[in-house]
Amino acid sequence: MNRAAVRYAKAVLSLAQEQKSADAVNSDMKLITESIAKSDELNQMLQSPVVKSSDKKAVLSKVFNNANELSHNLIDTLIENKRLAILEDVAASYNSQFDQLRGTQVAKVTTAVPLTEDLKTMVSAKVKELTGKEAELENIIDESILGGFILRVGDIQYNASIANKLDKLKREFTLN
Repeated sequence: MNRAAVRYAKAVLSLAQEQKSADAVNSDMKLITESIAKSDELNQMLQSPVVKSSDKKAVLSKVFNNANELSHNLIDTLIENKRLAILEDVAASYNSQFDQLRGTQVAKVTTAVPLTEDLKTMVSAKVKELTGKEAELENIIDESILGGFILRVGDIQYNASIANKLDKLKREFTLN
């Protein structure tokens, strides 16, 4: 992660805590991260040196019109400092720092089909076993894993997918 993004995120988190709006800003940062990740057009516009800063600001103001004042101030500051291209990294870093502060973590669970309640319970237990902490589960659907799940928590990855098991079998047979 970009060091500047971490510093911006730390500054915004500190201000948000002072103003008792850290939760609201965290929601904004999640929305910003998801929006930029899902929209190639938005991402390209932010990265483009050709698009004027005033146009970028107008687009972001419309897209994130319900955002907290601190979130708008962050966008303005990044525009002034010609660092708007790192907005997604700043938002992701804020979310990560916010979670650390709260003692929570997000576990990304990739499955072939949406998580059932039984699988959620099983995955939550695995997260607790691996990290010693509870985690909020974020489900990502990827049919190519065939079945089972892939779990990512911070820098830990646990692969219990059928595709991975088949791949291991294949490698065992080709070695013999």
